[in-house]
Amino acid sequence: MHTPTHLAAELRLPTNWLDYTILGIYFVVVLGIGFAARRSVKTSLDFFLSGRSLPAWVTGLAFVAANLGATEILGMAANSAQYGVYTTHWYWIGAIPAMVFLGLVMMPFYYGSKVRSVPEFLLLRFDKASHLLSSILFAVAAILIAGVNLYALAIVVEALLGWPQWVAIVVAGFFVLAYITLGGLSSAIYNEVLQFFVILAGLIPITVLGLKKVGGWDGLSDSLTKSHGGDFMTAWGGTGIGSDNPLGANWLTIVLGLGFVLSFGYWTTNFAEVQRALSAKNLSAAQRTPLIAAFPKIFIVFVVMIPGLVAAVLVPRIGTPGSDLQYNDAIPYLMQQLLPNGVLGIAVTGLLAAFMAGMAANVSSFNTVFTTDIWARYVVKGREDDYYVRFGRLITVIGVLASIGTAFLASSFSNIMSYLQTLFSFFNVPMFVVFIIGMFWKRASMKSGFWGLIAGTTAAMVNYFVIYKQGIIDIPSDQGANFVSAIAGFVAGAVVMVAVSLFTAPKPTAELQGLVYGTTSPGMSEAPAKGDDAWYRKPALLGWGAVVLAAACYVPFSF
Repeated sequence: MHTPTHLAAELRLPTNWLDYTILGIYFVVVLGIGFAARRSVKTSLDFFLSGRSLPAWVTGLAFVAANLGATEILGMAANSAQYGVYTTHWYWIGAIPAMVFLGLVMMPFYYGSKVRSVPEFLLLRFDKASHLLSSILFAVAAILIAGVNLYALAIVVEALLGWPQWVAIVVAGFFVLAYITLGGLSSAIYNEVLQFFVILAGLIPITVLGLKKVGGWDGLSDSLTKSHGGDFMTAWGGTGIGSDNPLGANWLTIVLGLGFVLSFGYWTTNFAEVQRALSAKNLSAAQRTPLIAAFPKIFIVFVVMIPGLVAAVLVPRIGTPGSDLQYNDAIPYLMQQLLPNGVLGIAVTGLLAAFMAGMAANVSSFNTVFTTDIWARYVVKGREDDYYVRFGRLITVIGVLASIGTAFLASSFSNIMSYLQTLFSFFNVPMFVVFIIGMFWKRASMKSGFWGLIAGTTAAMVNYFVIYKQGIIDIPSDQGANFVSAIAGFVAGAVVMVAVSLFTAPKPTAELQGLVYGTTSPGMSEAPAKGDDAWYRKPALLGWGAVVLAAACYVPFSF
């Protein structure tokens, strides 16, 4: 079942001078932040990781804003209009546990090893082959995902404001290019903090006015239960193995496919997110970054899910052949129907801010990985620091231009959200299995990382393009196929890593210090100093982690 992508031209918004003034002010502030951040960029560490100097509340809000792109806002509202309360799984099962795990378990390894990127950790733990392959895979994925954000922006702006698609792509690309080139990661992060509040300022009025329009939560629930059945307003109804539901997934594929491999793969190894935590001022702030982000993430589901449910009530045939509106039209339709001028300008600005946040996160992570992990490591080595700052700015320009190109490439796909989540199953899940085995198993050999990445990526692609697309196994929906692809990629990567490790030499123990659970950090003795509380030497913290994870999962299981 495909979620249509294009928005109806009938959704043109009645914007006036007040709305465009608000939009203009936002763009001026965005560039102002870029110029202000430029003064703090003196070294490559400043440009790529904000000098590891930012407080936890800033990096925490940037962490959640980087993910809160408009593809998620429109896509999750569309999922709600199509699938109902099942949408909560992408947040409470598919995000919160993984974010807590990242903060408690993985950040000590990332931050303590002083790596500048996620692929660089693989260089320390495995070898150059796994490092180079992961760097290339991430760089390609970052550009493709940034292009998806740009293309989605273009079709929304064309429908709502009447701008041609190419104008929207070029304008948004220019502003993202300007503030990242000027101020590096600091500019991107402070803009993401601003964008977080602007996005909420646009979504909250839509949610409140939408609920009022349909008679509150009780009226919403009664209407949808009557028209779509009782399971539509529950998180787990109809997900028994063998049961039929619109999502095309049962509780096992939801928990394992989405809740474990897909979500953990995304949140713990996607450098576009982890980079925000690596820019924190110390290890404590780095660990708190995803934990702080997890709190608003718990509630954001309501301001993207409820508008989709409201749209399903107000337009009973939305997304069906008999309706002019598609599922992706849910939020634009409510903007047109419910918001007065001024508030409408804030909502439009929030939508543009969401697209720019998603694109900026991928572009800033791309320039870091390409410069530090590919160019400086394998192409032009040992140059002065200023050279890599200049090159980082140059590759940012190239990255934005490439994103504009992939934005037009994305237009050839019938479903943006499926395309986006398919990319995650191809690129993030194989990296996650390599990381998790490498961090917890000393015997994992140097060669196993490379072959685990190859096997995981290949298995996910084979499942999607051959087994699912060719109809060898009947999977009811693209979303269900993505869950299965994630499981296949994880299992294949794990099996190959174990097999290769049994036949190849492990990395010397001395080189694993601080990189594998149960070892000390470099330069420390086996007996940790007083006050040293590094997670990988304190198994007792696993108990606290289990308590937090259980608490995070309690709400969705009881919904």
